Amino acid sequence: MTAVDEAAALDAYSRAVVSVAERVTPSVASLRVMRRGAGSAVALTPDGFLLTSAHVVGRADRGRATFPDGADRRFEVVGRDPLSDLAVLRTQDGEPLSQAELGEASELKVGQLVVAVGNPNGFEGSVTAGVVSALGRSLPARTRRHARVIDSVIQTDAALNPGNSGGALVDSSSRVVGINTAVAGVGLGLAVPVNEATRSVIGALMSDGRVRRAYIGLAGGPRPLPPRARGRYAAESCIEVVEVVEGSPADRAGLRPEDLVVEVAGTPTPGVGELQRLMVAELIGTSVSVRVLRQGREQELELVPAEL
Repeated sequence: MTAVDEAAALDAYSRAVVSVAERVTPSVASLRVMRRGAGSAVALTPDGFLLTSAHVVGRADRGRATFPDGADRRFEVVGRDPLSDLAVLRTQDGEPLSQAELGEASELKVGQLVVAVGNPNGFEGSVTAGVVSALGRSLPARTRRHARVIDSVIQTDAALNPGNSGGALVDSSSRVVGINTAVAGVGLGLAVPVNEATRSVIGALMSDGRVRRAYIGLAGGPRPLPPRARGRYAAESCIEVVEVVEGSPADRAGLRPEDLVVEVAGTPTPGVGELQRLMVAELIGTSVSVRVLRQGREQELELVPAEL
């Protein structure tokens, strides 16, 4: 590249980041939560809804949000979902918020430019840029009684620091594609994706204050299907049952440790992630079929998921 070409490329990169910063920074608030320090949040709607990370607010019910224009507003926690690390807040005083536009994380590509907007270490309105380092990462999340894996997590090398959690990860079109959630190391940040699954979580938190999930009560891990069974199913792996919770729907249905779960409700389950995604509210109290291999023989069980 000539010096002129390099200057032009730098200008294009700079223009993209500057454009994102100008459009998105007014939508990102700095949060102060009593006894929990600071974090960030993104304005979802003009009438006061904010999106942040569940771990930022913890068990707090209220706090204060400060915007780059100096506006300082009280907020209340509408709902939180630790198993997706998302929470929705609501401010009720002041002028309409500058609403951020949500994007679609499933359209991201590795190497794509992304910009993180947040409030690291209390420095409000900070902007860092980088690329999507990897896609499809998994991040463990848990409550006091339950554990779950957050799927399709975005990995980025945009610099993140404490206080960025709950802030926006944005593409070059100024659309929020993720909510920054963790600093896994130098140059290694993780963000919960904005996609179909998390949009459903956000909608449930806004309307109901909680997320309903089905629960069957087993622990397991991926295992390759036995060679003789691979021709019969639309997958090459399944879930091996390691533990069945006593008194759970899985226990009542007759599932046992060492069973190989190949289908639930007619959908192949090559891994725990696929089973987890099936556990939607619509399955609660509904009888579903579970196809298992037990000592090489296929069995079909009927299971009624409960509410998590």
